[in-house]
Amino acid sequence: MGFSNHWSLLAALSCLLCMGHEVRCDCTAENMQIAGGDYTLTKQLQIGSMLVYQCPEGYYPYPHLTRLCELNSSWKPLPRRNTPQRCRRVECPDPNVMEYGNVSPPQEKYFVDNETTYECYSGYKFRGSSRRVCLPNGKWSGSTPICSRDSGDACADPGIPPGATRTGNSFGIDDRVTYSCNGNLFLVGSKERVCQENGQWTGKEPACYYKHTYDTTLEVSEEFGSAIKGSLTTLEPIDDTQEGRTIRISKNGTLNIYIAMDISASINEVQFNDARKAVATLIKKIASFTVSPNYEIVFFSSEVYEAVKILDFLDRKITLKAVLTALESFKVEERNTGTDLNQVFMKFLERMSIIKVQVGEERFKEHRHVLIFFTDGAYNMGGSPAPTVEQIKNLVYMNQTGVPGTATKSREEYLDIYIFAIGAEIFDSDLQPLATGIGERHYYKLNDIKDLQETFDDIIDEEEVKGLCGLHKDYETTRKDKRHRYPWWAAITVKNEGPPRDCLGSLVTPKFVLTAAHCFKFEDLPQHVTVNIDDGQGKVKKVKSFKTHPQYNIRAKENKGVKEFYDYDVALIQLEEDVNISSAVRPICIPCTQETSDALKLVGKSTCKEQEDILLKNHLESLSFLTKTGNSVAEKDVKAKIGDNRDVCIGHAIGAPGITTKDPKEVVTDNFLCTGGLDPTRDHISCKGDSGGAVFKNYELRTIQVALVSWGTKDLCGQGGGVVFSDRTSRDFHINLFRVVPFLKSILGNDTILDYAPLTFLES
Repeated sequence: MGFSNHWSLLAALSCLLCMGHEVRCDCTAENMQIAGGDYTLTKQLQIGSMLVYQCPEGYYPYPHLTRLCELNSSWKPLPRRNTPQRCRRVECPDPNVMEYGNVSPPQEKYFVDNETTYECYSGYKFRGSSRRVCLPNGKWSGSTPICSRDSGDACADPGIPPGATRTGNSFGIDDRVTYSCNGNLFLVGSKERVCQENGQWTGKEPACYYKHTYDTTLEVSEEFGSAIKGSLTTLEPIDDTQEGRTIRISKNGTLNIYIAMDISASINEVQFNDARKAVATLIKKIASFTVSPNYEIVFFSSEVYEAVKILDFLDRKITLKAVLTALESFKVEERNTGTDLNQVFMKFLERMSIIKVQVGEERFKEHRHVLIFFTDGAYNMGGSPAPTVEQIKNLVYMNQTGVPGTATKSREEYLDIYIFAIGAEIFDSDLQPLATGIGERHYYKLNDIKDLQETFDDIIDEEEVKGLCGLHKDYETTRKDKRHRYPWWAAITVKNEGPPRDCLGSLVTPKFVLTAAHCFKFEDLPQHVTVNIDDGQGKVKKVKSFKTHPQYNIRAKENKGVKEFYDYDVALIQLEEDVNISSAVRPICIPCTQETSDALKLVGKSTCKEQEDILLKNHLESLSFLTKTGNSVAEKDVKAKIGDNRDVCIGHAIGAPGITTKDPKEVVTDNFLCTGGLDPTRDHISCKGDSGGAVFKNYELRTIQVALVSWGTKDLCGQGGGVVFSDRTSRDFHINLFRVVPFLKSILGNDTILDYAPLTFLES
């Protein structure tokens, strides 16, 4: 950070002057420098401030990671001249623990970028990585190298991770191996593993960490992701395994998620805000699954602040939107220096006990509990949480424990406690024993939490959900990330006679794009049309065919004073090949499909009317559509005038260019939604290139298209287009997709064509 010597001298002098009086002095910056690095302060040099040392990648602060300004105006720990603070090169655990093989080169210590190779003695079979590199986070790349004989044991040799010692060399059914770490390393993962009848070891392969070792966001995404996704999928209890993992929620089960975030002085404001955003992202992504969890969300220091109460879910008094609002708006004016982690566990135990009483013991058996903590573990009040954790286990386990993978059913599957260790100095020995669960890792140590939001996004946004319509990332704002925010948007170009014509469209299945019929002329052929969707396999997609609505006829009402009539202005484009579906390219949800009912969480047999009542329920309904801005898009916001507001809105169609009729309903049929104007808010207005684009509504984290941009009364955009506001009488009219469902169903729901997978349309 860098404080001048002159400033330090003044600080020391002012502190001397106030000694002997009841005035608290600040700490000084003298001898706080770190060779090769820098430092930050949470409260400048005030009492209670934490000094956090920082080093370049591949190095860590030594001998201390932090210092605290105490009430006596001195730093703890005190700086010492014989061990000056410096940035030390990151070291990886000793790999020379491998049995029955050689490690090259043999060294006393291994540092970042050091490379090792492995080979087995004669007669032994090699498994794992034959080459490993020491990484900047203090771990070895690849997997543990193992040399073993084909002994016919039920389980394979589980190996010995770098820096560890293993006891147990028999690998038959029910045989156990235990691990410990050498020197000043600590163990993360399973201390003991048991060989099961299915040939698999229980638990998770352990690892030995230095104090400076941490988990990357990719590792968290892979490991925590595989665990939490199993909790978010409901299956009928006929087959209770998925990819070797027990599914812990039955069809009628309940998932309770308890989240606790440390806001004590040792967690700085940036870390707190990043953790809060990450949790919001996790909650939104969970909303895309079939499970709708109950949430308890608290913030804690020496006190516990309850932001979201799980009991409100039992009483149906809270919505997901309210949960996110409470999370994002939570503030604590004054942070307390103390931390009482035990009080948080007691709060969760109390909530579980109340739930058990309210629902009864039999129903409580179907409740699955996931506790997620963000903390550094530096509790200095309330004592150890370990006894309270045991009470939580007793409450959930109900004295039924067993070994997973065997015939013995285990209640342990109904409780997971995940610890995300954050902060400058983490108290691993206090935290890790609190993490509880079967199979996966439940303790994660993070060097930097700022990427955790995207990590939680990646946890959910993978193969299991890539086919779900309307999923998107709602926090990205840079131009390059608009593809993730609006993964369904498509740019359409028609090149026939005259200048090229540009429209927008929306991907509604991997093979179909929905757009406006007026984007095409009678003489256009598929070879004249291209669709631009960057799916990683080439931006420009060739078109196999396109079909406009059979009732679309732009000249249908010329004799009634309507030069161009845009009713049924809808078309579907079939691509020659499926687009590559991913988190950046995926379909939008459209009305009257089962996929949209799932997105809206409509239980049982649902109807189009139910969907419409949810999506277009207000007389002033907030909707959005897109406009092209260079090679990207921007969002426009409008209010659809429905019900009593509609007649005034469509009245402004009279007098538009090419319209001489005095009856607005001749121009604007019931198939259109109307937007624009200044009342009650100033809407954005569409531009020429916006035609065919989706008019959509975000429902939690799913996007549902309710209409498409058709035509407008005024061109206020000029040649540039972009985000433009309406004037008092400018109006836009959008084809309401609820009114053209038979056309959509005839193509997208056609199950007699083998060329593409149909959507499931509702019967009514």
